[in-house]
Amino acid sequence: MRYTIRKAKPRDYDALLPIFDEGDAHHRQALPHIFCEPDGPARSRAYLNALIADENTAIFVAECDGQIVGEVNVAIRETRDIPILVPRRYAVVDTLIVLQAHRRAGIGRTLMERAQRWALARGAAEVELNVWEFNVGALAFYEALGYRTTRRTMSRVLHEQEEL
Repeated sequence: MRYTIRKAKPRDYDALLPIFDEGDAHHRQALPHIFCEPDGPARSRAYLNALIADENTAIFVAECDGQIVGEVNVAIRETRDIPILVPRRYAVVDTLIVLQAHRRAGIGRTLMERAQRWALARGAAEVELNVWEFNVGALAFYEALGYRTTRRTMSRVLHEQEEL
């Protein structure tokens, strides 16, 4: 399978919707108390165009035979200016989605490599990302790329009748 990686353009909006839908459905199924199905597109054209236009954000798409089959969204961040934090510039991968039918072909790895090169060229010393605990496939994928857990978000569902 031959594919190319390139920066997303505003004209890619309609082609990106099925990519986002597949990733969103995976999250809705696992965590319906957090993720719901929207009435329309989960990301507006204006939202996506703003990301594309932002010099501190990049969306890269993977194309196979003229069809977009995956995407990665990466952004540059700086630590907050508080005394306990070492000032640093880093990147955050917001989303990485490859259509199920195109997985295991190296597309996700290549998208991540492209995002990392982009971040490095902008002075980032590290790439961070969030992954939900239910997503064991993604956890294994990121670990295989050398990513390690550095912090954990924990939650607890509260019940009104429960005595605390």
